[in-house]
Amino acid sequence: MRTIILGGGIMGLCTAWALHRAGQPVTLYEQGPLPNPLGSSVDQHRLIRYAYGPMTGYARMVQAAYQAWQRLWQDLGVCHYQETGMLAVARTDGSWVEASEASMAALGLEAERLAPAAIAKHFPFLDLAGARAALWSPSGGVLFAERIVADLADHLRQAGVAIETECTVQSLDPAAASVVLADGRHDQADALVVAAGPWTPRLLPSLAGRVTPSRQVVAYLEPPAEHLQAWRQAPMLLDQVEAAKGGFYAVPPVGGTGLKVGDHGFTLRGQPDQERDATAAEIEALLAAARGRIVGFEGYRVSRGQTCFYSVAQGERFIVEPIGGRSWVLAGFSGHGFKFGAVLGEAVAAALTGNRAPGELTAWAAGELAAG
Repeated sequence: MRTIILGGGIMGLCTAWALHRAGQPVTLYEQGPLPNPLGSSVDQHRLIRYAYGPMTGYARMVQAAYQAWQRLWQDLGVCHYQETGMLAVARTDGSWVEASEASMAALGLEAERLAPAAIAKHFPFLDLAGARAALWSPSGGVLFAERIVADLADHLRQAGVAIETECTVQSLDPAAASVVLADGRHDQADALVVAAGPWTPRLLPSLAGRVTPSRQVVAYLEPPAEHLQAWRQAPMLLDQVEAAKGGFYAVPPVGGTGLKVGDHGFTLRGQPDQERDATAAEIEALLAAARGRIVGFEGYRVSRGQTCFYSVAQGERFIVEPIGGRSWVLAGFSGHGFKFGAVLGEAVAAALTGNRAPGELTAWAAGELAAG
């Protein structure tokens, strides 16, 4: 059974990896280079953590995700992950933190509620005064996204997987598992997987009402020398992460990466191949949020700002569905997808090879079932 995969981000690459492991031939088409600097999977890091508020299905899925990443590290011969722990803070409604604490306790994971005084003691470089609730856990950490994408693409090439870059798809037929490329070539296989991130609605107009490209901005900061080591030992920070309200986050500068800050609130606007430069106003909005959370912020320097595009689905529920009888679409990951790349790739490969029921996989990927 040969499969065509559209998209060389983490979902497409991991699906190709899993199918190759299962002995299935794959051809992967990527519209740009690999790694693609415009892709949603390409940045220094992505976070993986168990805190998911009331979305308990995803909290449970994280356990399977860690196991899948371990299988990938074994194949790559290198581990692109560093444990940092997590600090989740709520300033108004504490229900997200409380729900996260409950789901983590059910999974047997260590998590501790911290009072504001304890936060100031353990993390003196953070200003989280007025926090309504805070939860610390030693679990969770940083996936080095750019390194994963680059090494996985190289691994697949060396294993003989057909990867074609700079190949734009002009049209596709899910029922026939076929594509027409911009250079006029036609390709048809036994199955087709569309993993095109925010470009998905263009390839599959039927999903335009369910998947919305969302232009997001992040900034990289250089801490003053006196705080650099503390940041390198800091947990990821998720601040004001209430449902439907977005939230400020900070990724510590571990493993040779930079200190990154961003806002998970969705803009729900923009086109992924346009408006790729972060504006001064957008960066300033992030800095304003950081000033209220980081002690001595005037001593920090902005090294750069950059954009990323999410593909956002209603309720942040992943869309992993069969279409047209012979095809699958993976979309709507709403900024949460990278951490589940390896396990979702394995799951889709299992469905394509007849080892997993499509309906069960779709429900599980949407966070509706406990087991994977």
